[in-house]
Amino acid sequence: MPNTIEITRLSKEEKLRLMEAIWEELTKEVDSIESPDWHRQKLEETSRRLEEGQEPIKDWQEAKADLRKRFE
Repeated sequence: MPNTIEITRLSKEEKLRLMEAIWEELTKEVDSIESPDWHRQKLEETSRRLEEGQEPIKDWQEAKADLRKRFE
């Protein structure tokens, strides 16, 4: 790979930005990505817990801020 970077040398903030960029790029191809069966099962479990009031809810901005704080 000609543009290989050493992830271990990146700061936590740089790693998070890289992860966000990769995720954003992957979501552009959402129709061509097949989700594995275990993922469907986990989503169903989470959905059930949500319906039963056992799953905490955070909006994306709050969740992203919490993750950034955790990895500072």
